[in-house]
Amino acid sequence: MIRLGMHTDNWRTLSGSFEAGCESAKKYELDFVEAGIIHGQYFIQAMGYEPSLNLGQNPIAIRRYCDSMGLEISQIDGSYPMMGVDGSTYGVQYVQQSIRFAKDLGCPKVDTTDSGNIAQDLTKDEVLKITIRNYAECLKWAEDYDIIINIEPHGPYTGDEEFMTKLFEHFDSEYLRFNMDTGNAFIMGKDPLEYMKKFYKYMTHAHVKDVDAGLAALVRGEDTGIPCSEVAIGEGVNADNIKACVEYLIENNWSGDLSIECSGTDDKIGASVEYLGGLIK
Repeated sequence: MIRLGMHTDNWRTLSGSFEAGCESAKKYELDFVEAGIIHGQYFIQAMGYEPSLNLGQNPIAIRRYCDSMGLEISQIDGSYPMMGVDGSTYGVQYVQQSIRFAKDLGCPKVDTTDSGNIAQDLTKDEVLKITIRNYAECLKWAEDYDIIINIEPHGPYTGDEEFMTKLFEHFDSEYLRFNMDTGNAFIMGKDPLEYMKKFYKYMTHAHVKDVDAGLAALVRGEDTGIPCSEVAIGEGVNADNIKACVEYLIENNWSGDLSIECSGTDDKIGASVEYLGGLIK
């Protein structure tokens, strides 16, 4: 079964809170929300102007709040870059603590990725070896807590099919899976459907982003990802690719979560829910 939800990060550029995202999800009768995570204190989030959750918060209280809204949290977005030395120093503990937090939230998945930068002092093979070690440490926690770690295309390494294939095949683990992102794949210059097919057997979750025509003209093939779409899903130049991806998922009886990533304004969310809801039905 395909479930439709949204990422509360849609409210970040609007200086909205996690609660604002949940209220919108409830308004549009969605099944779930996804949220980013902060490892440490951030006064903007504490004041209600940032939609991520803080690892210092009470996850049981957050779960109770979501229950009262009729929502589940499909995934914690613990996407500190995992590829390379910074992934070892900061990313591993960030993901490990996200796993612990997700368990108490009743959330089954934690998302991870890389940055938009290529390591200048390391070869791709060296980065792969470090990345394998980083994920090995995180998978120990994933297995103990029974939480899936997803990998999302959002950088030069996660956008590299050979790199990703080697990473998945090294572990061949039910706890290391794939989070598709239609917008990031498109911005990288890829055909989103063909990219998704390569890792379909690992796929448990997806971010659905359309792309504004002007942005695509400026950065497609040059950049590796965008945070969210400024246009509603179905109103940009990636709409046909999104439609093809959803149709493929339906044809193959895929079961998982589609998470809307677009500006959190009422008009954009409403149009996105209508478009994707129509495709799914």
